[in-house]
Amino acid sequence: MQIAMVTETYPPEVNGVARTVALMAEGLCALGHTVQLVRPRQSRFDRAQQSTGYAELLRPGLPIPRYQQLRMGLPSGRALARAWTERRPDVVHIATEGPLGWSALGAARKLGLPVSTDFHTNFHAYSRHYGVPWLAHPVAAILRRFHNGADCTMVPTNEMVDDLGRLGFERLRVVGRGVNARTFSPERRRAELRSRWGAGEDDIVALCVSRFAPEKNFPLVLEAYRAMCRANPSVKLVLVGDGPLLEELRATNTGSVIAGRLVNGELSAHYASADVFLFPSVTETFGNVTLEAMASGLAVIAYRCAAARQHIEDGVSGLLAEPGDRAGFIGHAVSLAREPQIARELGRAARAAAEPVSWERITADFEAVLRETVLAHAGRREPAHVAA
Repeated sequence: MQIAMVTETYPPEVNGVARTVALMAEGLCALGHTVQLVRPRQSRFDRAQQSTGYAELLRPGLPIPRYQQLRMGLPSGRALARAWTERRPDVVHIATEGPLGWSALGAARKLGLPVSTDFHTNFHAYSRHYGVPWLAHPVAAILRRFHNGADCTMVPTNEMVDDLGRLGFERLRVVGRGVNARTFSPERRRAELRSRWGAGEDDIVALCVSRFAPEKNFPLVLEAYRAMCRANPSVKLVLVGDGPLLEELRATNTGSVIAGRLVNGELSAHYASADVFLFPSVTETFGNVTLEAMASGLAVIAYRCAAARQHIEDGVSGLLAEPGDRAGFIGHAVSLAREPQIARELGRAARAAAEPVSWERITADFEAVLRETVLAHAGRREPAHVAA
């Protein structure tokens, strides 16, 4: 197939959407498809990449307020309609709902192209974390209008199908997320790194890899860490990521190691060199970091939602609290601070549970839904032809 993929974020930008889109694009090329990647130009030095099975179409963009390292694509409907008229894709897949995504949806519909979308971010759930809860319904309506304008919307879990279905979203299909168990592996553990953190081999290191922002429920990480320290003063906390709360964290003596934003081998080494993963967010559509922590052999403490609900067996491969149960989340953290051996047993089981969830398997599911989207679109327009 000729597949146009539209996204407002892409590596070297560091976030779950960028990583997922990149892995899907690479996986489709490996399966023999031709991918045209449409994304914002990330800097004035950015140049479109062209290779076998892969081409980039770069569009103008602007920095996102409070996230200067990320860019938002500007509307490009005319340019996309022109490009897709000259070389018509079999299907357009839109990963983000920004101005570039909206213009891509309009151009594809104008040309009668099959369109699929991804639902990556619960923007409607963010409003209460920014003091504007009344925006939840209007934002959900905007997202619903966007995604219901496509032939199908891909979501990462059955839980998300139920949640969005109640909000009136239609034609939802589950395509999960994967993990590279060779990159994220207990074998990446480094005694030298733990030593820099002031942790001995038998000490407990708690890790959080996140965007440090209000919607991530980040203050609960610090609350759980303080409770762990009261139970076991040798516990260390390592924070990896960036976001609007980062400077405040650096200015406040939290007693933690702030590693900032990491990529590639440094990120996987930080995962594997910790023991417990604290993930308190309840606004995730999935949370790729959950699988990365599991594959790295960490005991994950999370709420029973998104990736944790899908992949963790409570008490076997991690510890789950019911959404909103802060005391339960903190209690799990304290229990592992008191009994490090249990953390290690959970980590081993987590590794075994994550290993089979490969990106190759997920890309095959993605490819199948794209093919179904093309056929369904043709069926709605030319039913006699498809029946033949």
